[in-house]
Amino acid sequence: MIAKNHNAVKEKLQNGGNVLAAWAQAASNITTEVLADAGMEAIIIDMEHSPVELPTLVTQFQAMNGYPAVPFVRVPWNDFVAIKRVLDAGAYGIIVPNIETVEEAKAAIAAVRYPLDGIRGVAGSTRAAHYGNNPLSYFTKANDLVMLFLMIESPKGMQNLDEILKLQGYEGIMVGPVDLATNLGYLGNAQAPEAKAALEEVESKVLASDKYLMALGSDWEAAKAKFAKGAHIVTCMSDTLSLGALARANVQKHQELYS
Repeated sequence: MIAKNHNAVKEKLQNGGNVLAAWAQAASNITTEVLADAGMEAIIIDMEHSPVELPTLVTQFQAMNGYPAVPFVRVPWNDFVAIKRVLDAGAYGIIVPNIETVEEAKAAIAAVRYPLDGIRGVAGSTRAAHYGNNPLSYFTKANDLVMLFLMIESPKGMQNLDEILKLQGYEGIMVGPVDLATNLGYLGNAQAPEAKAALEEVESKVLASDKYLMALGSDWEAAKAKFAKGAHIVTCMSDTLSLGALARANVQKHQELYS
């Protein structure tokens, strides 16, 4: 069971380990529980590209109770109100989309930290603060407990990456391969040579820095390749995409045999 006020993902990374993660994009507490029950170390609930809203998010967090998986959330946008509410619901990791400038990175950092390190509002009534059950035990650890990853998804973000990597107060970088490819002029085609080269450039810079690299893999083989290159956290599946791929494969096999 995940311990209160303890982030096992952060501890494992600090000890030199790597972390296997999965996306929860179906807005379902059931699929989230399936991923947790399978033994995923981190589950990234997607609020940017899924129907997940806050009440659903809380049920997904509750579905993870009793399992070691650490709850991460990709928030809808770099908005301090949205980030505050997700943190109050109990997220231990925040991923912020499409960071393009040092100023945007600083805003995301401030949003996830309590004063004096940031601007996050304080309330003892929240789920994160144990509904008033010794909330100081959370408040005093939260700035160290919560991990923040910034997404680089555009040429502008790439141009400013060197300066962004110099900032303190956040843990790592994730690249959005499809958005990056699209913003380079290759709509939805992350396999375009220029897009692949851009992805590799960003990941190489992150690996050469003091920040953690969070990378995307569609399955175990893809995840293993990312780990081999040095990535620290890698996704290996999504509840929606992986189910869709399995369903299509089974339909194709049936059609090949009986059509």
